[in-house]
Amino acid sequence: MKVAELTDAAAMHEAAALLNRIWGTGDEHVVDPGTMRALAHIGNYVAGAYDGDTLVGASVGFFAADGHLHSHVTGIAPEHQGHGVGRALKLHQRDWALARGRTAISWTFDPLIARNAYFNLHTLGATAVEYLPDFYGSMRDAVNAGIASDRIYVLWRLEAEPPPVPDVADRVALLDRAGNLPVPGRLIERASTVAIPLDIERLRATDPDVAVRWRMAVRDAMMDAQQHGYRITGFSRDGRYLMEAGT
Repeated sequence: MKVAELTDAAAMHEAAALLNRIWGTGDEHVVDPGTMRALAHIGNYVAGAYDGDTLVGASVGFFAADGHLHSHVTGIAPEHQGHGVGRALKLHQRDWALARGRTAISWTFDPLIARNAYFNLHTLGATAVEYLPDFYGSMRDAVNAGIASDRIYVLWRLEAEPPPVPDVADRVALLDRAGNLPVPGRLIERASTVAIPLDIERLRATDPDVAVRWRMAVRDAMMDAQQHGYRITGFSRDGRYLMEAGT
């Protein structure tokens, strides 16, 4: 596995085509190759992961107003997911940012995808900053069509150690699950949990109405907690966010 910056126009077109295939956008670009080329030319982050000579992952980022790096999109070819490509891209991104004197990277992710929540919050050690309802508005790609684009915004402080995975066995649920269904609970004084479905991607394909119910239930729970001063402090191995007050 090799990760490298992309600099020439041909590589940008290849990366754009890969991202289109991952998200199932057809002729509509996730990030068009011209934009990638311009971003890279003026010093932003455009990189690809290769298995031999085959491009299997791509990542595009740009600098925020305060100077930290914002990672806009990172995609892995479906047949290479779960094989460490995403981790390799993020570690390359980390080294790239640190080499330029930047000590933080931000991005957003779908709060309903458990593997991403665990990877972001505990494998890497990013901090959840804010829950953002319908952040991108209506999306038409094959991954996101038909469901609101709620996201969690995270900030990865590159020199911090990842936090331990929380034990939530004794926590009261603000949102629980019964089979595939969300079950509202209650917010308590110190800490509560918000469950998500075990496999939202399969649920979107098999029961899209229930997938939408989950989106709205998680949104309601997260926004309620956020408005009362709670924030996400971890994600359990069984798919529950820990929300704590005053931390």
